[in-house]
Amino acid sequence: QVQVVESGGGSVQPGDSLTLSCVASGITFRTYDIAWYRQLPGTQRALVAEITRTGGTNYADSVMGRFTISRDNAKNTAFLQMNNLKPEDTAVYFCNAKDTIVAKSHWGQGTKVTVSS
Repeated sequence: QVQVVESGGGSVQPGDSLTLSCVASGITFRTYDIAWYRQLPGTQRALVAEITRTGGTNYADSVMGRFTISRDNAKNTAFLQMNNLKPEDTAVYFCNAKDTIVAKSHWGQGTKVTVSS
């Protein structure tokens, strides 16, 4: 059984930092690309950052220079370090594990981030 579990969300003030974690089980983690998406009510999920199985990274323009995605294959875990948070970063953040070779994709349940003064 595949499970993808996010954690680390919370309520913070503008300028603060948070680190989100994504733990995946039931998959060969090292063969999966990992991505973080975020979603506001009534909107589609938008890509925030992704890290390929080989370590390549890609970021949305809105978070470039503030967010850092990383992974620890030994712990089946990916991270999203978020610095200098802004109110517009408020959303539910979802982790996605995708294996493009076998066309499998798994989502977590999301973790909520609220940035407000």
